[in-house]
Amino acid sequence: MLKRIEAYFEFSRLGTNWRTEILAGVTTFLTMAYIVLVNPAILAEAGMPLAAVTAATCLSAAFASILMGVYARYPIALAPGMGLNAYFTYSVCIKMHVPWQTALGAVFLSGVIFLALTAGGIRQLILKAIPHELYAAVAGGIGLFIAFIGFQHAGLVVADKATIVGLGNLRNPVTGLAVFGLILMVVLEARKVRGSILIGVLSTTALAWAFGLVHWTPSPGGFSSLAGTAFKLDIRGALNKSLLEIVFVFFFVELFDNLGTLVAVTKRAGLIEADHTIPRLSRILFADATATIFGSLTGTSTVTSYVESSAGVAAGGRSGVTAIVTGLLFLGAIGAAPFVGIVPAAATAPALILVGSMMLATVKEIDWLDPLVGVPAFLTLVMIPFTYSIANGLGFGMISWAAIHLATGRFRRQDWLLYLLAAIFLFRFVYLTVG
Repeated sequence: MLKRIEAYFEFSRLGTNWRTEILAGVTTFLTMAYIVLVNPAILAEAGMPLAAVTAATCLSAAFASILMGVYARYPIALAPGMGLNAYFTYSVCIKMHVPWQTALGAVFLSGVIFLALTAGGIRQLILKAIPHELYAAVAGGIGLFIAFIGFQHAGLVVADKATIVGLGNLRNPVTGLAVFGLILMVVLEARKVRGSILIGVLSTTALAWAFGLVHWTPSPGGFSSLAGTAFKLDIRGALNKSLLEIVFVFFFVELFDNLGTLVAVTKRAGLIEADHTIPRLSRILFADATATIFGSLTGTSTVTSYVESSAGVAAGGRSGVTAIVTGLLFLGAIGAAPFVGIVPAAATAPALILVGSMMLATVKEIDWLDPLVGVPAFLTLVMIPFTYSIANGLGFGMISWAAIHLATGRFRRQDWLLYLLAAIFLFRFVYLTVG
């Protein structure tokens, strides 16, 4: 039986084993576990019951990650997306005074659109239309993005009124602990120690507790609390003409955030074919679309692929078992939600920084001396961390690619979808600016 499972997940071809996959799944979970605390805190401001959203967050992440692992067989974990949860709460519910039940209905509709486009092969065509050089730039940009998040969590980069960002207080013990964790992980990685990132996270966590640097407050949770949000969505209300813009934003941002994350993680894992295609792409996209629908039914904002999956990939994860392990841990977190916060940000921040640095290796595939390629790739690379959005970075890259190729007479008729996507992105940027 075990051999059949290993054959299904292609352990031999991928050069992996159970120990590596389990360690990778645990590593991914540890770098994502913050969402169990952060997502409910954000959605609670929209009036949603905190305990119910905590359970919905864990359950949707568990379902989505296990589905991705079993059906698509990729080491990509999913959970309610950061950014989209903020848009859900602050823009839709608070600013537009839309009830959270109606906002959940809009998330459900966006998921249905995802599913329809996947079934029709449209999302697959969109992915194929993006030049592979921009794939490399997206992967590198996401590397900078998650490294930047890691620097913030570590206290190495802080907000500055004069320069926007600045250097944090290096005498802060939390920052010092994060630096120690980063050095430890790099040393272990250089020595080819299996599970180097996980060892670094656990070692840093132990030190944080030993020095009293963990400020942990138990959070509510449990299956029974799920009744507060499960199946409370208002689909009919979301179909109101004035709210279709909300459905569009949920759909548009999640579509390109997901594509960007998908490309970055599969490229980092070496799972993209020589012709730049991604095996079982339809299955990946189906799992993602189904996850969003499931999340809205349980009571949370859009569920999407997580760039933190790269941490598990860096730890050796190559098959769907990595995602399944992460999903099972999220499932366990429903009952153990009060204990999820025992791993401090200072322990996971070094993992994000290390993984971010590794993801920059993809930029070597870009011909930087060719402005037709180099400039769009550069804009993609830097605009992801500068605007705190994968979708924005990809949008700038595609618009500049289309504009430069048109201006130089390098337009090719077979690239029509790329130019259409660039026009859609341009419309989105202008529309959002005007609005």
